[in-house]
Amino acid sequence: MANDKTQSEKLTVEGRLVNLYKLQSILSEIDRIRTIRGELPAEVKDMEDNLEGLRTRVANLTADIEDFNKRLVAEKEHIEESKSKIARYKEQLDNVRNNREFDLLTKEVEFESLEIQLAEKHINEYGRIIEQKKSDIQQAEADINDREHILNEKRSELEEIVSETRQDEERLRAEALKIEETLVDDPRTLAAFKRIRKNARNGLGVVCIERNACGGCFNRIPPQKQLEIKMHKKIIVCEYCGRILVDPDLEGIKPAEA
Repeated sequence: MANDKTQSEKLTVEGRLVNLYKLQSILSEIDRIRTIRGELPAEVKDMEDNLEGLRTRVANLTADIEDFNKRLVAEKEHIEESKSKIARYKEQLDNVRNNREFDLLTKEVEFESLEIQLAEKHINEYGRIIEQKKSDIQQAEADINDREHILNEKRSELEEIVSETRQDEERLRAEALKIEETLVDDPRTLAAFKRIRKNARNGLGVVCIERNACGGCFNRIPPQKQLEIKMHKKIIVCEYCGRILVDPDLEGIKPAEA
């Protein structure tokens, strides 16, 4: 009778260990799905931001071109004004009364001539800038067209993957819930597992012994402790990382291949 009771308790511990490991495997798969789903939206968002930056660049370049075109018009008007002044000064030169007036008008003609040369220099400079900005716009618009095409493909891929992973996650969550229900009579162990998993960097709350070491932190497990784990009489945690340790030879346990 005593032996039957001991065997029953052993199986109960084994069953909890197996179910905890299965629960861990399911939750790890959910984590993987979330990671995939989490990366894609971020990638799409980066592409959208990049496109918005290119569109802003095109808008700024277009505004710059409009500004330089206005400057071109102003310089051309300035040239016409200077030419008009030169013509008027030359007429006055024909009617000068003394050398002082002649020198003054001559300097005015020279000044306006320099103004024309400066304005023409500005016109050439603005023209080169406008052409460069037009070229930059063409390149940016080509980049926009290419990236919009890629973005549309990524969006379609995202929608498809999100749809698929959502279905997988719902299925896995249902499986996880069923396993949790089998552990309802041991709420402390289940709560401890969830706490350990939450604090673990890789989300592993239950790990197998691998090469005489913890499969989570890889610290060596003493032989006596390994023997206790293999006996399946109680739930044992790693003294270094706190993860629940299971025997890889336990029936129902299928450790991930390296």
